[in-house]
Amino acid sequence: MSTVLWLICWLGGLTTLAFVRASRVVATIVIGVGLVITTFLSQLSWFGLFILWAAYAAMAFYLNHPEYRKRYLLNPAFNFMKKSLPTMSETERVALEAGTVGWEAELFSGDPQWEKLLTIPTPKLSEEEQAFMDGPVDQLCEMIKDWEITHQDFDLPQAAWQFLKEAGFFALIIPKKYGGKGFSAFAHSEILAKLAGRSLTLASTVAVPNSLGPAELLLHYGTDQQRDYYLPRLASGEEIPCFALTGPEAGSDAGSISDSGIICMGRFEGKEIIGIKLNWNKRYITLAPIATLLGLAFKLYDPESLIGDKKELGITCALIPTQLSGITIGRRHLPAATPFQNGPTQGKDVFIPLDWIIGGPAMAGQGWRMLVECLSAGRAISLPSSSAGCARAAALAAGAYCLIRRQFKNPLSSFEGIQEVLGRVGGFTYMSEAVRCLTVAIIDAGEKPSVPGAISKYHVTELGRKIANDVMDIHGGKGVMMGPLNYLASAFHGVPIGITVEGANILTRNMIIFGQGAIRCHPFILKEMQAVRYDNHQDFEHFLSQHLSYTFSNAARSFVHGITFAKLAKSPALPTKSYFQQLARASSAFALTADVVMAIFGGKLKFKESLSARLGDLLSMMYLMSSVLKHHQDQGEHQSDLPLVKWCLDYCLARFWQTMDELLDNLPQRMLSFALRFLIMPFGKPAHFPKDHLNKAISEILVNVNAARTRLGGNIFISVQKNDAYAMLNNAFQETVRLEPLLKRLFNAIKSNELSESPFKQAIASALQAKLINSEEAADLNHLDALIQDIIAVDDFSNDELTHKLLQPKDSVVFKKKQTDENLGQDHLLN
Repeated sequence: MSTVLWLICWLGGLTTLAFVRASRVVATIVIGVGLVITTFLSQLSWFGLFILWAAYAAMAFYLNHPEYRKRYLLNPAFNFMKKSLPTMSETERVALEAGTVGWEAELFSGDPQWEKLLTIPTPKLSEEEQAFMDGPVDQLCEMIKDWEITHQDFDLPQAAWQFLKEAGFFALIIPKKYGGKGFSAFAHSEILAKLAGRSLTLASTVAVPNSLGPAELLLHYGTDQQRDYYLPRLASGEEIPCFALTGPEAGSDAGSISDSGIICMGRFEGKEIIGIKLNWNKRYITLAPIATLLGLAFKLYDPESLIGDKKELGITCALIPTQLSGITIGRRHLPAATPFQNGPTQGKDVFIPLDWIIGGPAMAGQGWRMLVECLSAGRAISLPSSSAGCARAAALAAGAYCLIRRQFKNPLSSFEGIQEVLGRVGGFTYMSEAVRCLTVAIIDAGEKPSVPGAISKYHVTELGRKIANDVMDIHGGKGVMMGPLNYLASAFHGVPIGITVEGANILTRNMIIFGQGAIRCHPFILKEMQAVRYDNHQDFEHFLSQHLSYTFSNAARSFVHGITFAKLAKSPALPTKSYFQQLARASSAFALTADVVMAIFGGKLKFKESLSARLGDLLSMMYLMSSVLKHHQDQGEHQSDLPLVKWCLDYCLARFWQTMDELLDNLPQRMLSFALRFLIMPFGKPAHFPKDHLNKAISEILVNVNAARTRLGGNIFISVQKNDAYAMLNNAFQETVRLEPLLKRLFNAIKSNELSESPFKQAIASALQAKLINSEEAADLNHLDALIQDIIAVDDFSNDELTHKLLQPKDSVVFKKKQTDENLGQDHLLN
């Protein structure tokens, strides 16, 4: 056998050992046997064989002799890791340890076990939850006229406020024993998505009491007395809650809040007690202007050691009735022209009992842990659900509008440029729904998915931004001109809200997704870090050995999957089998690359935000792919959904490998970058963005009445009111589809110059006169034309109508400032 063949055999054998993660002892024996065979059967020189045997003997001795292995391998590795570990503040440590780990850890493994994904219970509404969706939710949506809310009243109607309380919308997460609904995370998400499709102001109002706030904090950390008193009052709407964390000096860096609580003696209800004197200045607090119960985060100090030896106890959370003396509340912000109740709150020397700390005095200083643990689940529901709900409504609107709106004698949907945009809109909407559903299913399975929650929040809101831009682009002037006939602009204006709150998206992408995911999801990093921190050499040796096996295995897997195009990767026998295999390849490539990058930079990686962001993007794309594959299975693996499924998977794969290419281009060690590229991409980037035929197929789904379109729209709300703009669009769409054969006959006559298209009414009359259609068909077409004219119409206003609010300056901040200045004897002009 030639030397080249022997070399190939050895490379294959070593790769196989790494691929299967053979133990140190097994690998030593197998390599020894291989050397024996090579010695007797190969034509290598005795000198060459001597070199091989010497190298093998040294390796076998040092790796298998406990004392030498410790001295020359483990101790240097231990000391290197100890030096490279980043300094970690208490707030960082708590944030990293928050939540639980699930499917995302499989993506980090390099060898995902698909049954763990596919056996996550399919999210479903119970009969009670579905009845609530079909009853109270629809009733509430019918009460809402978004134009009046956003441009006239700047608030929900009073009838809607009363219904919110009476029907239990503020009690979705509160257990039944306290008078709440006790709904699942999926029901909570479905309700918010449906409300958001109707009105972002409405969805935001319902989201906050059911997200990170007093109710959730009480459920997890409150004393029995606090739960028994407050939860029934919150469930009934007797108490309106808000939670105040953000302040002028503390936005994304929430741990830097300057609001303080000093433990001291003071008088409360006529008695001298040990309590807390609070001072705070908060802003951006949803429901603050109308709240009766304020959840407050502040830093607690005990300068006189009244409750212990510790002077600085840390961030603490308390519940405070807003009618207390010293609290300023009631003024409002106007967030991106979406007037849900949001505003600042201040407190000066507000004295409260220690018992008002959530969880009582024992939970003093535990506020940050409470917040990040609750945020793990909370941010996975509220904003992704609202964004997905808006996306569903926008996608169906785009398809309907592209069918009924004609230009150049053809419907908009017939143009390839429009089909490309519709493909993105449909694909991104399906992806948003898939991510939302998988993440809430994980929550309903009992997990607190901190990393999936961050991925869901970031990507679903970012996809919502892209969808909003594309749908506005399709509608053109129809989407730009404001008024009651505009069913798009309100949601478009609200896009930045989801981008910025509950962890700004830039922060989430650059610091949280991989920063938290690398430590929590990696199978060994956190264990090794803990072993180093506690000087546990035995545990460190155990985990390092497994880690090295893991790294070599992923290098082998990456190379094998690369040269075989992942055809050997394990996958379930489903129509999407090849995509499971490609995801397995992506997982091994990601795991290897992440290991190498962490080894290069160590603790300094947290300051390499661009690299961290790209690693986070890689993890996110795999999670998005997993969500799409799971969603397709959960919905019954319908053949008609495959264009949407394949579009999403092609997009995620292309983004994954594009990002990987950018990451490798930006590694400072060029030789290492080359080696990684050879291992994981031996033939270049192995994926492409969705092709034109998928865009066309998705366009066909969106512009026709079919089951795939219905599934994409989910529980979308459509009003029964005839003058509702979205309902009018849907009616025109349904009629256009119903009359498609008749329209085709008419437009064929127009194209052959038998009739004139403009105006359409005249074409109908001419067709009737020419006996191309009968009188009943003409009536149907005239009715459709009237519906279409109503849809393409836009609002206009008189100057007096536009300045109506400005003519009532008593409601404005400008007027109040003028009155104050006049009282001071100053003469100012209003601009």
